[in-house]
Amino acid sequence: MSIVVVGSVAFDTLTTPKEHRARIQGGAAYHFAQSARFFTDVKVIGVVGNDFTAEHEATLTKHGIDTTGIEHADGLSFHWTGEYKGAMSEAITLNTELNVFGSFDPKVPESYKSSDYLFLANIEPTLQLRVRQQFPDAKLVAGDTMNYWIADHKANLLKTIAELDVLVINDGEARLLTGEHNLVTAAKKVMEMGPKSLVIKHGEYGATAFFCDRSFPGAMNTVPFRAPALPIEEVVDPTGAGDMFAGGFFGYIASQPELTPRVFRTALFYGGVMGSFAVEKFGSERVQELTREEIEARFKLFREISHLDLDAA
Repeated sequence: MSIVVVGSVAFDTLTTPKEHRARIQGGAAYHFAQSARFFTDVKVIGVVGNDFTAEHEATLTKHGIDTTGIEHADGLSFHWTGEYKGAMSEAITLNTELNVFGSFDPKVPESYKSSDYLFLANIEPTLQLRVRQQFPDAKLVAGDTMNYWIADHKANLLKTIAELDVLVINDGEARLLTGEHNLVTAAKKVMEMGPKSLVIKHGEYGATAFFCDRSFPGAMNTVPFRAPALPIEEVVDPTGAGDMFAGGFFGYIASQPELTPRVFRTALFYGGVMGSFAVEKFGSERVQELTREEIEARFKLFREISHLDLDAA
């Protein structure tokens, strides 16, 4: 099964407590695709400028990622400049240059429309909805957003959220979206907006999935499920880790014949695995060199740190 992802394909300039790196490849759709491609076929919809060369595109195509949907426009690509300090738990935005991304009008190639899985990465809500409407028969649709769209474009965002099967956001965004501090209460309110399931990311503390009676056909278990994060000794660059999480999570789901509670819970672990690799080097550098064997070894480690063996010494 293939996934279509729509979102930003960009360049990032980053400063961390230890290093400065200029114009490395990034963007929500880019990071998502680099992660999800380990599990299934991925097709990208985005826009880039003249500064996005054949060598840049090859970092996607050499891994089998379909870039037919990446439009090449006259101008410069989206460029984000940010800085991390201290524990690097949150990025400080220094500059955002939308460039050609500012007039992005997603175009869905005909070859993409038969895909069963759609992920709407963090872009303007009306664009997300426009793409969503071109996949009326999609088997599963998931999406992401951010505090800016929640605060300033909530009416349009709610229209998009109503068309999602799964919403993937962080805990701060869940609270902002619903006005509820308690995440259990917030999750219930989000699912009343339309999504059948909700994944709330907690950064270095893992992720929690919330369910309702619409989450799985015939299944009545709506108990939340918490997946851990792997303690990392040295975080080099957390940029894109949330998108890599989403790619691993949704990529695994798309690789399975049907969506069951077990598949959903397992997908959370694979999301955590991909997010943990993402932070070990700048941008997608670690994931570019990653192997499926390494992924499975770390998945096993995730299981070990979260499984209570009552018979162990």
